[in-house]
Amino acid sequence: MNFKEIDIKSLSFNPFTLIGDEWMLISAGEESKFNTMTASWGGVGVLWKKPVTFCFVRPQRYTFEFMENNDYYSLSFFDPDMKPALSFCGTNSGKDVDKIKATGLIPKFDAQAPYFEQAKTVFICRKLYNQFILPDLFLDASIEKDVYPQKDYHRVYVGEIVKVLKKDD
Repeated sequence: MNFKEIDIKSLSFNPFTLIGDEWMLISAGEESKFNTMTASWGGVGVLWKKPVTFCFVRPQRYTFEFMENNDYYSLSFFDPDMKPALSFCGTNSGKDVDKIKATGLIPKFDAQAPYFEQAKTVFICRKLYNQFILPDLFLDASIEKDVYPQKDYHRVYVGEIVKVLKKDD
């Protein structure tokens, strides 16, 4: 099956299920060198008159350097049978193991960002903004205590969705 580019307004999904329960792969880099990581935090919406995603990457993650050094990233969404592969990608570092070989994921390369043949939907995103989470701005102190006990704050990336790819049925 191939991917086709579709209009983002034709999509219908529950972001709480899609991201929070089914997870996604954040990928960045070039065909010669890229990395991917699993995420269950993030979102989609409209910001600055553009369709956007926002995702979070900690600086100790290998994917961080690819997000920092590239203007584009992809978010790949999968059917539930791919959850073991996504779990592997979320618990292993690309510095230590070849995630692609270990999971059987098949990389594909858009002109801007890598994604995966097994995905059902892919967002290709152009970075618009990024910033580290600033601990002094938390209004609920329990978040910092519960999520950041080691003070390893995520960088938030906001990206314009420039292309939506959907797997042909």
